[in-house]
Amino acid sequence: MPAITTNDLKNGITLELDNGLFQVVEFQHVKPGKGGAFVRTKLRNVRTGNVFEKTFNAGIRVEQAILDKKDMQFLYRDGDDYVFMDTVSYDQMNVNPSALGEAADYLIESMSAIIAQHNGEIVSVEIPAAVELTIANTEPGVQGDRVSGARKPAELETGKVIQVPLFVNVGDKVRVDTRSGDYITRV
Repeated sequence: MPAITTNDLKNGITLELDNGLFQVVEFQHVKPGKGGAFVRTKLRNVRTGNVFEKTFNAGIRVEQAILDKKDMQFLYRDGDDYVFMDTVSYDQMNVNPSALGEAADYLIESMSAIIAQHNGEIVSVEIPAAVELTIANTEPGVQGDRVSGARKPAELETGKVIQVPLFVNVGDKVRVDTRSGDYITRV
């Protein structure tokens, strides 16, 4: 593992600290008029997504974690597992749904994803910020329910339920924000 100093921190670098893997979200070098310099950081736990602040003395050494990121394509579900294929070597890999997190709610066949691994363990899955999915089930909009901004629940082809406008029907393709789970537009 390469060791770097806290003076070399940049946004997006992944660190291996004593209690897990953390990605630097934000950092600030502080040189007070009295006392030694320090680095104030916001770190995100790559496994849980929790963000917290940590202060390091300037110049101390921390371990940088090397993540192996691969472009993968989602092929199909095999029981509970999701099967991905490396787009370069064509190797297939079974992925547990717990490793995918909320990305599993938006995966459809042949979708691309970037899978980051550390020591053979999947630490994150990046999918596009917006995906186009088909509405599998929803109630029809009722004639009297035309208040502005009215919404109804709709089940996507992946099984995720989101809120959509009343004019969206079964079979419509919609664009969904994968970060928040919000309806964006009908396609």
